[in-house]
Amino acid sequence: MTHKLTAVLATSLLLAACGTAPQSSDLDALDTQGVRTPGPHDSPRGRGQQELRGLWVDAFGPGMKTPAEIDVLVATARAMNVNVLFAQVGRRGDCYCNNAAMPRTNDPAVPAGFDPLADLITKAHAQGIQVHAWIITTAIWNSTTPPTDPAHAFNAHGLGKTGRDFWLMVKNDGTTRGGNDWLLDPGHPDAAEYIRNMYVSVVKNYDVDGIQFDRVRYTDFNPVGGPSNWGYNPTALERYRAETGATGMPLPGDPQWSAWRMQQVTNLVRETALAVKATKPDVSVNAATITYGAGPANETEWLRSRPYTEVLQDWVTWVKEGYLDVNVMMNYKRDFVPAQSLWFDQWNQFAASLQRVAPDVHQVSGSAIYLNDIASSVNQVWKTRQAGLSGWAGYSYRTPDKDVNVGTRTKEQVLPELTAALSGDGGPFERAVRWDRPNPAKLRAVSGQITVTIGPLGSRVVRLLDNSGQEVARTQTDGQGRYGFMRLPQGPVQIEVSGVTSEKFTPLPRQVTLLSPIALP
Repeated sequence: MTHKLTAVLATSLLLAACGTAPQSSDLDALDTQGVRTPGPHDSPRGRGQQELRGLWVDAFGPGMKTPAEIDVLVATARAMNVNVLFAQVGRRGDCYCNNAAMPRTNDPAVPAGFDPLADLITKAHAQGIQVHAWIITTAIWNSTTPPTDPAHAFNAHGLGKTGRDFWLMVKNDGTTRGGNDWLLDPGHPDAAEYIRNMYVSVVKNYDVDGIQFDRVRYTDFNPVGGPSNWGYNPTALERYRAETGATGMPLPGDPQWSAWRMQQVTNLVRETALAVKATKPDVSVNAATITYGAGPANETEWLRSRPYTEVLQDWVTWVKEGYLDVNVMMNYKRDFVPAQSLWFDQWNQFAASLQRVAPDVHQVSGSAIYLNDIASSVNQVWKTRQAGLSGWAGYSYRTPDKDVNVGTRTKEQVLPELTAALSGDGGPFERAVRWDRPNPAKLRAVSGQITVTIGPLGSRVVRLLDNSGQEVARTQTDGQGRYGFMRLPQGPVQIEVSGVTSEKFTPLPRQVTLLSPIALP
């Protein structure tokens, strides 16, 4: 069967390269044994409908590093009827591109002068496939040999640096390395600013359809269920004490300390989202979010979930406040393990409940195809659709099933089979559907900053008031004194912070309204 599948995919890739979608009749003979028989709710989506069908393309191996690799990637995605590629352009403080705030990668697999991101965008867009720039948010380096570029953030702000020049995340025991990685601390205002600029620089210089946060949180290597042992960067600690009045060294489980660190991550997401939207309003802002363990039944249970307590990632707030256009859960569960199959469903159901609360934010279930066999991965697509979510994404193109992950088969052997199961006759992606960029007409946001004569810039409560003076939302300033709101009521509004109220203003649609600084005494 493998030879037949390879031949069919080769035909599909040739058709895709010519701009022709593969026809289901080409795949009629393929064996889909083991894939759950679809019911009435599982019928393939029609061409007039939208559904995000994503594929993560990582940069930890071959996939998008040469023109030839990109040709095969785009043709494969086209044959699968995938419409979004989450392409890892930022690995650890570098960029698989030539024009960004972070230095160009020194990966020897990338030809000299070649711009993988630019090439991928050109070729994917020609096939109607979106490209979202996936950047690891906090990880900055992982080798004992430092980067060759002196401007690399690890060289400029990593080991050996002191005071405010030192940006690394620190554990409560003084450790500066989480596993193999050194990471940036979201509580350091300059590190947060650098991260924000990474994403914005890619949006300014490339026609990406979206940006994706990954690992936008405090790192792992904590007790299961928390608390988080990270965030003890000296500058971050100094900020925390100044902004809260706390003294001494906070314990990892201190509720005030945990809430402060969580807010720094939320501030980073908010400020990056506002800056991206101010640059290009129709670029999608999305995040690959954590779903450790069992899924919560409701928002009260969410406050006890592992993502919330263990790595301080409050992605529910990001959804409800509109900081994201798409929430892509990393719902990495083995479908053939009953407990994990149940967890997969629980997270889907929780996301579906959020989609009802915040209908303008799409909920997508990201499946660990690298942990599953093909039948299990396809089954998870059907289950995601049954839950009523906006789409599905698979991690990853380089490791498309569990056999490739353990090295018993190759990607080249498995991809034809996965393609046939997804887009072949009766597969969930049998028909091509579109996925649109965000509608800029729905954007009405505001971004501002405070100045102070005395006292800290960060952790100031900022209230959004409607025309009658009633509070409709609140947030906190970040370490640079920035604040913002993504969802605004119609008509005039005001900002109030530390007893100072702005003049009324009416935000304009299709843009982020930039306010003059508010001076605090």
